Amino acid sequence: MRILGIEGTAWAASAAVYETDDLDSASDDHVFIETDAYQPDSGGIHPREAAEHMGEAIPRVVETAIGHGRERAGAAENAPFDAVAFSRGPGLGPCLRIVATAARAVAQRFDVPLVGVNHMVAHLEVGRHRSGFDSPVCLNASGANAHVLGYRNGRYRVLGETMDTGAGNAIDKFTRHIGWQHPGGPKVEQHALDGEYHPLPYVVKGMDFSFSGVMSAAKQAVDDGVPVDDVCRGLEETIFGMLTEVSERALSLTGADELVLGGGVGQNERLQGMLGEMCDQRGAQFYAPENRFLRDNAGMIAMLGAKMYAAGDTLEIEESAIDSNFRPDEIPVTWRGPDESVDRRDRGETEVQGAEATVTIEADRVLKARNPRSYRHPALDERLRTERTRQEVRLTSDARRHGVPTPLVLDVDPDEARIAFQRVGEADLRERLAADTVSAVGEYLARIHDAGFVHGDPTTRNARVAPRERRVFLIDFGLGYYTDEPEDHAMDLHVLAQSLAGTADDPEALFEAAREAYRAESGHADAVFASLADIEGRGRYQ
Repeated sequence: MRILGIEGTAWAASAAVYETDDLDSASDDHVFIETDAYQPDSGGIHPREAAEHMGEAIPRVVETAIGHGRERAGAAENAPFDAVAFSRGPGLGPCLRIVATAARAVAQRFDVPLVGVNHMVAHLEVGRHRSGFDSPVCLNASGANAHVLGYRNGRYRVLGETMDTGAGNAIDKFTRHIGWQHPGGPKVEQHALDGEYHPLPYVVKGMDFSFSGVMSAAKQAVDDGVPVDDVCRGLEETIFGMLTEVSERALSLTGADELVLGGGVGQNERLQGMLGEMCDQRGAQFYAPENRFLRDNAGMIAMLGAKMYAAGDTLEIEESAIDSNFRPDEIPVTWRGPDESVDRRDRGETEVQGAEATVTIEADRVLKARNPRSYRHPALDERLRTERTRQEVRLTSDARRHGVPTPLVLDVDPDEARIAFQRVGEADLRERLAADTVSAVGEYLARIHDAGFVHGDPTTRNARVAPRERRVFLIDFGLGYYTDEPEDHAMDLHVLAQSLAGTADDPEALFEAAREAYRAESGHADAVFASLADIEGRGRYQ
């Protein structure tokens, strides 16, 4: 099989030829990539200039790839390709339209099928394919995008994503502020090597994250005279620490033990090192593709296009419109088989590795230890471990005072980041998903919100169920904080919805049960649901 791929979502005009005899293995892959990248004269990417570059460069790179395809096919064949794949989105609309027009023209020229590929899913699939992993969690970190994906029930689910700007864009906005040209990432990486860590805001909400505050604080630090190298080091340690933490949370939530990296920001050696250390620490496997498959490229488009073509997932010309806001969770994953099952049942383990702590289970109590995370800078790690331990104790007790079942705190050592809790429940919520158990979580979130604080991470791992007592307990308030803002309360519900999408077979119905229970209990549900709708519409892939 030989597929022509064409990519052009933003800055990289790229065409590729992907050839293989075995779609299930990367051992015999042949991948040729021709790329002409747009380099702005100053500042960041200008959409009009990017489109002008795409219009000039796409014909050249496509003809080069076609020539390579003809060499591979031999003179005897009329059509050097079995299909033409192109990036439908997400991306800049003018650039995507140029790519789609070229793809349609080439498909008609050779009379072969057309395949429309989601650019972000291609970042995931190239890592899955080349690693040989079965069902990994994927961290995509690129210019305009940042999200964590997991596969369930025939679709890739967004387990977490940026609530404002993408990882690369946040870095580029900082570098533009200090007069450095695009791309800013390599420059920050180089300067960070000579810098001392400078603390910046660290914002993780469940598996979602926010970079705008980090970027603004970094700009202000430079304006206040903090050495640029130190701010660059702080920027890397903070942004990449957040991305690594949410990746670990996704592994813990889904029960997966494989992680792949995608996106141009993934070329950063410090980020790869953090993710590798995190996976080593929890006994998971990590894979980062070579750089030519991390940055925007047509090779990944052709590779996923081959899998889609083999599955019969092709487009008619009249159905091939681009989608600049093409979300990865909108796509039926036709090229994969049934879900690879993860056994999440309580197996009587006495030690469990959570998202940020090791939990030792005894007969009547649970010992939680936030052990040091070697991937984080020691100063940042110590601060987070101590702050979260103190906050968890405080909010766990506060929630109980407001009628929410939580475990008793038996002992705490904040300096060592250790807590002893009463043992509650028989299993995590993800193992006992039902309308009544999820409704209880919705009711309890309403109670703590009306009391003026949030849970911070109400996933299906952070509630425990005791079926015989028909009780649900909320646990792990380490990311919680005090707030009366409806948007903060809505983020709790958003995190719950994402965790249901990643662990439940019927997430929509279950979340609706939680919403109904929340509305029945809350005194300000209308304001919270209005904020929730705004949050859901704000996602980078909405």
